[in-house]
Amino acid sequence: MTNVHHTVLYTGVTGDIIKRGWQHKKQLIEGFTKRYNCTKLIYVEEYNYPQDAIDREKQIKRWTRKKKEVLIQRINPEWKDLYEELLP
Repeated sequence: MTNVHHTVLYTGVTGDIIKRGWQHKKQLIEGFTKRYNCTKLIYVEEYNYPQDAIDREKQIKRWTRKKKEVLIQRINPEWKDLYEELLP
């Protein structure tokens, strides 16, 4: 997730991306995303096993911002909000 100006990047894990994305958009969760107004979902990966998702989150969090930007650019070059595309 990021903010409207793309100045911060947030990486997290959830078992329900629709619910969690809505919570972030409504700023219902105290913490980093609320403090930095991260309401734009710009990148998503899905995993069958929670531990795989946690391992990937940890890996991405260790990366430089530049490396994260390259990952996002490959999938979402316009940095558009992907949340609406996930809704049924």
